[in-house]
Amino acid sequence: MANASGLLVIERILRDRRGIWQQVVEDRGLTRLTGQMLLSSVVALACYGAVLGSFHSVLMALTSAVKLPLLFLVTLAICLPTLYLFNLVFGARLSIRQSLALVMVALTVTAMLALAFAPISLFFLITAPDYSFFKLLNVAILGLSALVGLRFLTGGMRVLNDHGLLAPEKAAEPAVSLAAPAAAVPPAEPAMAPAALVAAGGNGATATLTHPAPVQVQVPPGYVLQPMRQVGMRPPAKPQAPPSMTLLYIWILLFGFVGTQLAWTLRPFFGSPDKPFSLYRDIDGNFYAEIVRTIAHLF
Repeated sequence: MANASGLLVIERILRDRRGIWQQVVEDRGLTRLTGQMLLSSVVALACYGAVLGSFHSVLMALTSAVKLPLLFLVTLAICLPTLYLFNLVFGARLSIRQSLALVMVALTVTAMLALAFAPISLFFLITAPDYSFFKLLNVAILGLSALVGLRFLTGGMRVLNDHGLLAPEKAAEPAVSLAAPAAAVPPAEPAMAPAALVAAGGNGATATLTHPAPVQVQVPPGYVLQPMRQVGMRPPAKPQAPPSMTLLYIWILLFGFVGTQLAWTLRPFFGSPDKPFSLYRDIDGNFYAEIVRTIAHLF
């Protein structure tokens, strides 16, 4: 499974995600792995984009097959430097290859899951060719696929956090030294094992009870060994998430806003049936207002 290549890299991600995370942690072979994920993501998104554009025409299908991979890759190129710099500012020790590999895992899962939904989208395109319904259905498919992919991203960041890559490297603690007291005290004699205890039973039998010999501690001359007193047990403090994990969620929101705005800029992907083919539309309104209008028109 470790040698999976090309489109089969998704099988390794889903079956051997622990091995994927370990490879990212060790920064081993990430260039080849990232190239495989990039290839599989582009092919999967191109196929799904062709399904989206097929509602309008063959020409729109070909255009969407190019624009959908472009949408995800340009969004990644815009947002990846922010994620990398966030990590550097707060002391994380991730390289640019590790950050890219993490995000590409999420993108690959998103793309392959969307491709898995393509037959369902085609089914509704053939049996219920309603433009508003088809658009909302595919927006929901892409949203669900993206949520699953981002779940992989947060899982990978937690693994890196467990390996200490999201926190600054701790300095070595100084060794604790013993300080001699003001007045020298002669060393105490080593304690000897106590004598055996003999107990007499009711029938005249005797039982010998012995204590195990205590551990002898050699105290250097001039030092005093004092017993430790237990003042109460406190529950261990709950470990707090590093700032890099908190910023990851902020970065995910930023990625979503950039992606949706870029999708609105690159539209059309579906192609309205009452409009002729065009490569781009005029930039007016926004993605969220269009979704609200589509839902209102549907109901």
